[in-house]
Amino acid sequence: MASEAMPHQVGGTPDSVGDPAVFGVVTVSDRASSGVYQDLSGPAILQFLTEAVHSEWKAEYRVIPDEQNVIEAALKQLVDEDGCSVVVTTGGTGPAPRDVTPEATEAVCSRMMPGFGEQMRAISLKHVPTAILSRQTAGIRGKALIINLPGKPKAIRETIDEIFAAVPYCIDILGGPYIETNAAVVKAFRPPAEIRNERPA
Repeated sequence: MASEAMPHQVGGTPDSVGDPAVFGVVTVSDRASSGVYQDLSGPAILQFLTEAVHSEWKAEYRVIPDEQNVIEAALKQLVDEDGCSVVVTTGGTGPAPRDVTPEATEAVCSRMMPGFGEQMRAISLKHVPTAILSRQTAGIRGKALIINLPGKPKAIRETIDEIFAAVPYCIDILGGPYIETNAAVVKAFRPPAEIRNERPA
């Protein structure tokens, strides 16, 4: 089954000191991709971006099945062709036989960023003991960061609301766009010398 591309979503404000950025949002689910049920997880990530990212952004949104080759192809396209600086996946991170999102992520990344998965499991363990079964990870492809999130909307918000504080500076280090956040939702951490007060001319 091929990747299903959904309508673009845009957000942010031109008054921001940040740069325009492209985000990838990928729901990995056999049932959602085949229309058995409506995807709620991808929209939860898009809602977070709407609330949390102050600089201008566009999102490329996909709903795809739990097939490793399809996931790999979608991640490559989002980074290499669509120019995404951050790709966020949801679903396929458990121990079930068809949960292969971490394997697909590792296959397309040059370096892994295990701290994101460690932090997400620590957050989720405060809520459910089965969080230890999660295999979420993150990695770098080119100048982009790919992050695996949990599959349920509630768990998505519990984790992304905390881990996203480290994402903008990671993208800075990789040479990507300067992402400004809404500090009332997520206060991005940057060393004082790296904080912009105005957009470069």
